[in-house]
Amino acid sequence: RQGSRDRVRGGMPIPRLPVPDSVLNMFRDKEEEVTDDSTKHGGRVRSFPHERGNWATYVYLPCEIQEELLELRELLVSRARRYAVSLTAMEEFHISLSQSVVLRYHWINPLVQSLKERVASFYRFFCTASQVKVYTNQHRTRTFVGLEVSCGHSQLLELVSEVDKVMEEFDLPTFYKNPSFHISLAWCVGDLTDKLEGQCLQELQEIVDGFEDSAFLLRFQWDQIRCRSGNKFFSFPLR
Repeated sequence: RQGSRDRVRGGMPIPRLPVPDSVLNMFRDKEEEVTDDSTKHGGRVRSFPHERGNWATYVYLPCEIQEELLELRELLVSRARRYAVSLTAMEEFHISLSQSVVLRYHWINPLVQSLKERVASFYRFFCTASQVKVYTNQHRTRTFVGLEVSCGHSQLLELVSEVDKVMEEFDLPTFYKNPSFHISLAWCVGDLTDKLEGQCLQELQEIVDGFEDSAFLLRFQWDQIRCRSGNKFFSFPLR
C-alpha cells in the first residue's frame, strides 16, 4: 500500500533484517553510558560529573612495577594501620604530567597528535623518588601516600611545559604551579593528613630509608609518555 513503511510481497509484509552486531558496536566507545556508583570503586568520588561525550583525560609517565616496590608499598600500608588509617594499594604507579581534564570525544585525536609533536624531541631520563610525602586531591576527598621526586625535577618541568602548551591549545587547565612530582603508592577516602603526618610519616620514611637496595629500587628510568582518555591509551616513546 502506498505510504506504508514496510514493503509487501503478495500481501505479506517483508520482515526487516536485523542489524549486525558489528554495526551496532562500531560507535559504542564514542558515547558510553556511565552511571556513577562510588561503591564500585572504593568510595572514590569523581572530580567532575560524567556527561555523555566527555572523556576524562590525563598525561603521565608510566612506572614499571617491580616486585620489590610492591613489597615496600605493603610495608607502608601495614605501618599506616597502626595509626588507624586503612590505605588501599594503587593498582599502577605513575608520575602525573597534567591534571585530569574533560575532553570532548572529537578532540581526542587532535590533542594526541599535538602532544606527539610536542614531546618528540625529548630523551629518556632517570629520576629518584625516595621522600615519603602525604598528598590530597584538589577537593580533599582522597588522601595519598607517595614518594616525592628528589632528582630529575628539571626534566619533568620541561615535559610539563610542553604538555601545558597542548592543554592551552584546547582551552584546558594546565598543570599545578610549583608541582611536587611524586609516585602515589596507596590512597584512602577523605582527608586523613592529620593522622598520617607527624610520627606516622617519620616511621614511613624510616621504612623507605632502611629498605634493602632502596637507592637502586627508587631510581626510575622513563622511556615513554602516555595519555589516557576514557578507555583509550596512547604512548609516545622518548628518544
